[in-house]
Amino acid sequence: MDLPRLPPRVEHRLVRFLCGLPPRLQRRLFGPRIEVGGLEPAPDIQVLLRLARLVGEDSASGGGTLTPREARERARDEAAVVGGPKLPLARVEDLEIPGSGGPIGARLYSAVPADASPPPLIVYYHGGGWVIGDLETHDSVCRFAARHAGAMMLSVDYRLAPESPFPAAVEDSVDAFHWACQEAAALGADPHRVAVAGDSAGGDLAAVVSLLTRDDDGPKPAMQALLYPVTDAIGGQESRRVYADGFLLTAADMGWYEGHYLQGANADTDPRASVLRTDDLSGLPPAYVCTAGMDPLRDEGEAYVGRLREAGNLVAHRRHPGLVHTFANMTGISRTARAAMHELCGALQMGLSIYP
Repeated sequence: MDLPRLPPRVEHRLVRFLCGLPPRLQRRLFGPRIEVGGLEPAPDIQVLLRLARLVGEDSASGGGTLTPREARERARDEAAVVGGPKLPLARVEDLEIPGSGGPIGARLYSAVPADASPPPLIVYYHGGGWVIGDLETHDSVCRFAARHAGAMMLSVDYRLAPESPFPAAVEDSVDAFHWACQEAAALGADPHRVAVAGDSAGGDLAAVVSLLTRDDDGPKPAMQALLYPVTDAIGGQESRRVYADGFLLTAADMGWYEGHYLQGANADTDPRASVLRTDDLSGLPPAYVCTAGMDPLRDEGEAYVGRLREAGNLVAHRRHPGLVHTFANMTGISRTARAAMHELCGALQMGLSIYP
């Protein structure tokens, strides 16, 4: 029987307290240790996994039983718990981007003083399987990156499936990148240092934008930062089997997401659906890819790293063995997730500082 939920603010404080306990005490309270595939979660992540199971929210889609609207509401509630109070920034501004499929919502974040040199601009695509997620679910992610990466963040509220199936999210993502490049100077950013980034499905979109803009006559991303990206809609990787259940993203979730999003798209041959299966991956922007050890998407993310390197691209990869999917959203409660996100911010600072 699932435990009743508390108000989000109360739940955040409780979860933050439990995740902040000494690791040895966490092991005693929330053991026995979980070990799957030769890995075990960090102590604070094990706390989160146990709590998610207790409240019946260890699957974003409810095992494929929720409607998209119900799953979106759940995602917003969970984001309020794990993200915590909003980090204050010098500038947070809601914007509207013109798109070929209609106006695209967006939010600009900056911690850089107005009189400072123009910083890089990172166009950010949120995760959520192309079905859930929005500006609010990833507000904490973008605030954290804006605070610690020395860059402005532009979060993109692209169209979601099933109302707007593939390739609507891709179209909005490309349109948003082009707009960001055109308007960077007006926004106060450096137009020569516009990067793309995203987590999960958003990592897929960032990778696809990098690929599609390679072959057009417009600007190219200065860098791509991919957090545990989806790269192969065909699936079949070992990690999808080993971590199919119990680690926040489940096999049922992935089937639910891909069923709503792809709706007949040919994932075998269309690189916009399965970027891993693209024939030519040469000439892409420098990449930082981080994967979570106990994540169904781990192997396809790491296979993409291998393909990028084989094609001659500059790539840095970091696997966080004790982390699980969605860790980017957990900076308000998890010290292990915060450490991983600090590494991401350092990679963004370094990558964008050396861009010619």
